[in-house]
Amino acid sequence: MNLKNTNNIPKIVLSVGDESGIGPEIILKALFYKEITDNIELVLVGSKKNLHNTYTHLRSLGLKNLANPNNLEIHDLKLPSSDNESKLSYGNSSFYYLTKAIEIVKKYPNSALVTGPICKKSWSLAGHHFSGQTEVLAKLCGVKNVGMLFTAKSPITGWRFNTLLATTHIALSEVPKRLNKKLIYSKLDLLKEFCSTYTKKPTLKVAGLNPHAGEEGILGNEEKDWLNESLINWHKKNRNIKLIGPLSPDSCWNSSAKAWTQKDAEKHDGILAMYHDQGLIPMKVIALNYSVNTTVGLPFIRTSPDHGTGFDIAGKGIAQSQSMVEAIKAAIEMSNNLRLLNTH
Repeated sequence: MNLKNTNNIPKIVLSVGDESGIGPEIILKALFYKEITDNIELVLVGSKKNLHNTYTHLRSLGLKNLANPNNLEIHDLKLPSSDNESKLSYGNSSFYYLTKAIEIVKKYPNSALVTGPICKKSWSLAGHHFSGQTEVLAKLCGVKNVGMLFTAKSPITGWRFNTLLATTHIALSEVPKRLNKKLIYSKLDLLKEFCSTYTKKPTLKVAGLNPHAGEEGILGNEEKDWLNESLINWHKKNRNIKLIGPLSPDSCWNSSAKAWTQKDAEKHDGILAMYHDQGLIPMKVIALNYSVNTTVGLPFIRTSPDHGTGFDIAGKGIAQSQSMVEAIKAAIEMSNNLRLLNTH
């Protein structure tokens, strides 16, 4: 494996994820496009055998726009259970593909990580008890304040749509218990830092937890008891930021939909959502396949498609690769932004 940077171009390390899902397919589809591969040094972390088998199978289905694994640099990670086709085996493999990819990225400066989708249940069966790749990244990098941020660049207006989650992979009933002033401060810091790499004085919005942001305590007390105060206190220390909220969650993203499609619409730079689906539903509805998951707060750039393993369509040749394309493009764009590279 040779990741020596000779042309001062971004180095992308791509872990293939769960190989029983659509990961290998969308990777081969995405890497077919020369406008991506001509601008990076790339190494895949996964099974060379699986990638070749996927390529052969997709070609037999009549697909032609595929990257040939023979032309790709593959860190072939051989694992003892790689020939055992079970959820446990695939979960174990995808976990170690990720950890090896992290190891490589940490070793080579100016490199970025792109991750294929994994199955959390398969990880659990294999004894890897993490709620997602974000949590593994945080642990192996030794950082506590990380954030799951979804970003998408509108192909219509060029506007970048950013939504950060205050809480991530937890049950809805646990959300109010996890939210507090300290958490809000830390997430707003991450959102400000990310958005400030694109604009000097970003406008940030915060969604309320309850319907109509609590309606002054009629529909919930969190906003009245502590969220309003936490936003006021944070803003006192960040006067260069325009902060709006807490806003009613059912209308918080209306302006995002307009900014995505209308060039003259009022723009904002980032939204803080209180929980996973509150932020992800409008993100995916508005941005469709252009949405990318990125982990902020790490010592390197990490992006990923915003969808799962797609077990129901795996092997059929119909998986949409747009989000993987956007994940690689976002990693390249962020890598080329030296300010962002130095802060994340």
